[in-house]
Amino acid sequence: MSFSALVALEVPAVGWLILGLSALLIGIAKASIGGMAALSVAGFALFIPTRESTAAVLLLLLIGDLVAVTLYRRHVDLAMLRRLLPAVLPGIVLGAVLIGVVDDRTLTVVIALCILAALGVQLWLRRRPAVAGGGGAHGALPTPASPHLSATIGAGAAAGFATMVANAAGPVMAAYLLAARVDKARFVGTNAWFFLLVNAAKVPFSAGLGLFPPSTLQLTLVLLPVVLVGAWLGRRLLRAIDQRRFELLTGGAALLAATVLLVRAAV
Repeated sequence: MSFSALVALEVPAVGWLILGLSALLIGIAKASIGGMAALSVAGFALFIPTRESTAAVLLLLLIGDLVAVTLYRRHVDLAMLRRLLPAVLPGIVLGAVLIGVVDDRTLTVVIALCILAALGVQLWLRRRPAVAGGGGAHGALPTPASPHLSATIGAGAAAGFATMVANAAGPVMAAYLLAARVDKARFVGTNAWFFLLVNAAKVPFSAGLGLFPPSTLQLTLVLLPVVLVGAWLGRRLLRAIDQRRFELLTGGAALLAATVLLVRAAV
């Protein structure tokens, strides 16, 4: 493989380390803690122009989606997907329009604000009482809940917008699924199918915006094995942690990602 196009990205040595760790986190996120994918978005945006980084992350996310669907195909909540997906397309279209009209710094701030807004919604929704049947001790399976239709439409549109702008819909979906009190296996399985469909739908939009130069495709091939290793680690991690820690790590990873992006935009 020729690496001339990759060299043209002018990424420093420490940048390649961060990109590798970000790819590893994509694999881990797809097989376990979804909020970690937001950290990968932040990592790529630190060393690659924001628009180009969205395309590179998108291709790696698709690889992770395929792995996650293979691993957790039996845990998907199809009813929840049917409620969410119709609202996604308008969000994707709005995100594509935004990419075409704003600069990288503004885009970075928008991404961070989307993540913070999703976390705020998550905290608000989680304060609502569970449906009859009771919760459980820390680490126990949550009591399922059915978010209101307005919350479902809002989550779908916000996820479509955030994922098109910079693959930052992980925290939005985490907020929605945690508010719905799904267990960790159903969380990962539903997340996997949702993002496989949504990310595949984004490819024509990204291609139309010219976000797939040769350097992006070669970068994807170089980092593909790292994503697969991350997925293997993520599956082991999901088996090792309880529900309470899973939820805390999901929210904490998203908050850290938003903070990193805001600091980058301010520098």
